[in-house]
Amino acid sequence: MQAIVDFILEVDKLKAVTRKIRLRGIDRHENSAEHSWQLALLATSLTQYAPTDIDMDRVVRMLLVHDIGEIDTGDTMAFVEDGWEARKAAELAAVRRIFGLLPASEGGLLLALWQEFDEALTPEAVFAHAVDRAMPVLLNLANQGQSWRENGISHERVVRRVGPPIEAGCPALWRYLESRLEQARDQDFFGA
Repeated sequence: MQAIVDFILEVDKLKAVTRKIRLRGIDRHENSAEHSWQLALLATSLTQYAPTDIDMDRVVRMLLVHDIGEIDTGDTMAFVEDGWEARKAAELAAVRRIFGLLPASEGGLLLALWQEFDEALTPEAVFAHAVDRAMPVLLNLANQGQSWRENGISHERVVRRVGPPIEAGCPALWRYLESRLEQARDQDFFGA
């Protein structure tokens, strides 16, 4: 029991990891714990649009653990294009440390889910990646491109970074977002 308590108190630190996107209608940035929770809800809401039969419970569990490494590494914007290999190595070390707080059987299961998400090879992981890439877009669209404008992110970069994974994991979601991104470009929601 103590190992589980230690783990859950350690992951409480995810609430302090600030992201670059403000919450809708509130003048503060979201944290990574809020992001993970919202992704889990978005994924379950999109079940009917998943391209194959997937294990939604597995998707939700992946989304709940996919950013745990940010406790040690901090957040990197989804629209950043460089440095991902070093970032992923640092996150892997972080999740090994954090999941290592649990008994080996439980920690190993969470590490396997994190790695499955990271590799994005299973239908569940591909769908989870689509959801993860979509949420910053949805928030930016709702906030008139707040983080895109503040961080100099172009329309082309957004489409390049999020288009392929969203289209691969949830084509209907990409069709929806693609037209919204075109409208956002016309409304000057982008920073470059």
